[in-house]
Amino acid sequence: MPSDNLVHVIDDDEAMRHSLSFLLRTANVSVQTYESAAAFLANLPKVTDGCIITDVRMPGMSGIELLRHLKELKVALPVIVITGHGDVPLAVEAMKDGAADFIEKPFDDEVLISAVRSALNVQATDHERQAHRAAINDRLALLSNREREVLEGLVAGHPNKTIAYDLGISPRTVEIYRANVMTKMEAASLSDLVRMAVVGGILDVAPTSSGSKAR
Repeated sequence: MPSDNLVHVIDDDEAMRHSLSFLLRTANVSVQTYESAAAFLANLPKVTDGCIITDVRMPGMSGIELLRHLKELKVALPVIVITGHGDVPLAVEAMKDGAADFIEKPFDDEVLISAVRSALNVQATDHERQAHRAAINDRLALLSNREREVLEGLVAGHPNKTIAYDLGISPRTVEIYRANVMTKMEAASLSDLVRMAVVGGILDVAPTSSGSKAR
């Protein structure tokens, strides 16, 4: 990765800023840190390239609000959103608003580095993106109706017990369907599965209403 690629790290947690900065610099990536979205926006006129890593939850302007603001300003920098456990619905919202990727805490160092490499790689062609989308749609087509319902519940951020109640099945059965979904979609993690659902357009499907008990 060229050393002149720049990552703009935005996080109100000083320890997290230092940790991310150290990790990225060990991977030969230049880093600029900001304690808030407002601090980054104040520096925006000087920003010409690179990508952004931002926490989804910050005082003042949140990561999602920053993402939307950059979209309004037509700033084309890729944005990677970092989320805490349980913030999957927020991460989904961020990706629908144009985020390049999202990563859940605690994250593996190599996962973050890989996401940054992808965000900084501007050589991806339309053909490659279309091929990726087609492969995901092929996997989605392998899911049964029930597996797709479980997938929708997972993407909505619902725990197994809630999905079980909504579908009128046992939590253990949900676990089995969930494992089947992960296998058929070739997903390494829930984050990976959500990304596929975004690309495949499954998020346009309305979530199952609570208490419907569909059989």
